[in-house]
Amino acid sequence: MTPSPAVDVARNAQLAAAARLARTRWRVAAILTLLMVGVYFGFILLVAYRPAMLAALLSEGLSLGILLGALVIVSAWMLTLAYVQWANRVYDPALAALRAMPTSDAHAGTTGAAR
Repeated sequence: MTPSPAVDVARNAQLAAAARLARTRWRVAAILTLLMVGVYFGFILLVAYRPAMLAALLSEGLSLGILLGALVIVSAWMLTLAYVQWANRVYDPALAALRAMPTSDAHAGTTGAAR
């Protein structure tokens, strides 16, 4: 037996919501990745083209290069934290809501009798 049109509409709405959520997650991941790539390669370009600037001492035993290298690592932690907070606040609840949507696909057309 084929599913009713109402089941098809509900299933299509669920698939559309899942696709929107996947696009949003991809967009967030791409933005955060591009930010990290920019920070990392910005530092690498400084190392390659401005080593004298990075050798400048800020205090005894601390050069600008060491400080910026540490900030590259801290920026990775901060971007990870930003993603985790976004996922906990937006993605996980939206995914839970999608999973909670009733799906009638497995039992479409059944009359309640055991198969």
